[in-house]
Amino acid sequence: MTGELRIDHLSKVYQSDKGPLASHNVFDDVTFGVKAGEFVSVIGPSGCGKSTLLNIIAGLDRASQGAVFIDERAVSGPGMDRSMVFQEFALFPWLNVRDNIIFGLKSLGLSAAERGARAAKYIKLVGLDRFSDYYPNRLSGGMRQRVGIARALAVEPAVLLMDEPFGSLDALTRRSMQAALSDIYLRTRKTVLFITHDIDEAIYLSDRVLLLSGEPSRLSLELRIDLPRPRDHRSGAFQGHVETLQQAIIQSRSASSINTEANL
Repeated sequence: MTGELRIDHLSKVYQSDKGPLASHNVFDDVTFGVKAGEFVSVIGPSGCGKSTLLNIIAGLDRASQGAVFIDERAVSGPGMDRSMVFQEFALFPWLNVRDNIIFGLKSLGLSAAERGARAAKYIKLVGLDRFSDYYPNRLSGGMRQRVGIARALAVEPAVLLMDEPFGSLDALTRRSMQAALSDIYLRTRKTVLFITHDIDEAIYLSDRVLLLSGEPSRLSLELRIDLPRPRDHRSGAFQGHVETLQQAIIQSRSASSINTEANL
């Protein structure tokens, strides 16, 4: 598996039992690709369908139209070729760090020794070597999310899906986790699709940033981030990308307001 992801003319409509006029078209005709080993972020306002899009790619929800392909194989449900990291840590409180990661490996048919070695490898990757025997209630929020990342990577998926994984962390921990994830990405070169509402975070982490906006949402901008890693939030080039995305969001909101008023 190389981890090439393709989203082909994807649409999502939530049907209502009150008839077609009450249906909600979340996003429409969304098409993009993520190359093997590429880090791509999707940003957009709340309610634009970012998490719904990720759930469809994960196989946890179904599209109304269109298809998702990984290495040219159509996605029809959850699979071991994809792992997901959620905003909620979703760790088993009765298992320590090592056993939380090993639990996710049991479906792979590995021996106990292989599962232990795999868990140790990814615990080291996320920097928790000294904490493998700790239970979640003894870990900080950032450390718990490191466990979540290690658990997702340990099954060695083709694609890593991340749904605002740092959204519940305080500002300082969030910045630290962004740096940690950037380092993990450089060491693994895993294909990553990352959902966030934070412009700085998207620019700091990504090779490309996609803006989802409008009603229904569509891809309104693709911005390539051609800055060397690690990145400096304060640099002129970084702030130039921030301004580009901010202006695009302002313009998309203005266009949505005009369309809404025209339909009244």
